[in-house]
Amino acid sequence: MTRSSSRPSARSLSSGPAGRGTHIGGQKVLVLILAGGKGQRLGVLTRERAKPALTFGGTYRLIDFALSNCMHSGLSDVWVLEEYQLHSLNDHLTNGRPWDLDRTHGGLEVLPPSPDTLTGTLEDAGNADALHAHAHLIRAFGADVVVVLSADHVYTLDYAEVIREHARTGAEVTMVTTDLPVGEDASRFGNVTLTRGGRVKRFEYKPERPRGEQITTEVFVYSAPALLRTLDDLRADTPAGKGLGDFGHGLIPAFVKAKTARAYPLGGYWLDVGLPEAYFRAHQDLLAGRSVPLDAPDWPVLSSSIPRMPARLEAGARVEDSLVSYGCRVAGRVTRSVLSPGVTVEAGAVVEDAVILRDTVIRAGAHVRRAIVDEEAVIAARVDGREGVAVVGARAHISAPVRDDTQVEPGRRWRRGSRPRDPDASPD
Repeated sequence: MTRSSSRPSARSLSSGPAGRGTHIGGQKVLVLILAGGKGQRLGVLTRERAKPALTFGGTYRLIDFALSNCMHSGLSDVWVLEEYQLHSLNDHLTNGRPWDLDRTHGGLEVLPPSPDTLTGTLEDAGNADALHAHAHLIRAFGADVVVVLSADHVYTLDYAEVIREHARTGAEVTMVTTDLPVGEDASRFGNVTLTRGGRVKRFEYKPERPRGEQITTEVFVYSAPALLRTLDDLRADTPAGKGLGDFGHGLIPAFVKAKTARAYPLGGYWLDVGLPEAYFRAHQDLLAGRSVPLDAPDWPVLSSSIPRMPARLEAGARVEDSLVSYGCRVAGRVTRSVLSPGVTVEAGAVVEDAVILRDTVIRAGAHVRRAIVDEEAVIAARVDGREGVAVVGARAHISAPVRDDTQVEPGRRWRRGSRPRDPDASPD
């Protein structure tokens, strides 16, 4: 079981006796992974799961990238701040063992929502509120540096190098930045303008008209005293009943205004997969060799998994330029696609340019193209995203065509004449 409680105490999260914990350059480091958002932009894919628990690359989960980076960077005090669909994430995290975070002192700690958590109880609450709600625990831990990460991005990064650069420059916050990925909209991100020396001189959060294509990756290294002081100042200046919002609303702008924010260029692959189109594109990049190497000997992405039989390719199966996970059974044709564990593609079925999640069945005669199909779905008709990306929710049964960027709700029986509907409507 993952160590967690409904109301974690400062004592339980102090990383044991004084002095223990991760130290880099003589500074005690704490990592906070923000895993609480509902991920509504992903539609039916996050209707029943936390976004960080969404499968990626067949056998991984999105949160695996942040956790693996922590492990390889030598950071062993990692707190995961949860809020939504906790079971879907806790089942994956177990006790932190896949990432070498099952420690007697420190290691992986899960902080579920509690009455002390502000996020969700205030208007305009966001990830800055989540940090403020846990400020007393951060103080008790005695961190000198706090690394704050999102749990839904695909990338690899040595956080220790960012921490050392943060200390060298004397910044109060160092934000990891990157060039806008191809196909992305700069207005979805925090936009930055830098001085020649790397100081952030202008920051705009999700602007309608971005000034440039340099964006934040939502990897932040804070000096703990400055972070806590700024959060307290923002809370004091915010009217009762109002939230602090996300980091880009008030927190980061405060450091930029004080001229204490600096940038650290990522220099490698990074993608926010918070939209179905981006999630689909990330898998295309993976198949094309443009993504991060998931099994690099010196920096593998680590995950927890349930053992299954090896994949079985039956007589007549044709598989090209695809990733086929363990437990799959393929008798049909699969091209430029990613099959998660337990997927069945019957003889006469065709899957091309698709992402198929666990234990889905593609029946004989079905044709799945430019689509994302969630777990345990049954596809017995054509699903074709054409110029968009079609998305089929978990456990849905498809017996009539699904076209374009249609999203089919989890558990729905899609028959002739079916139309997308309000997710809160009664089931068929």
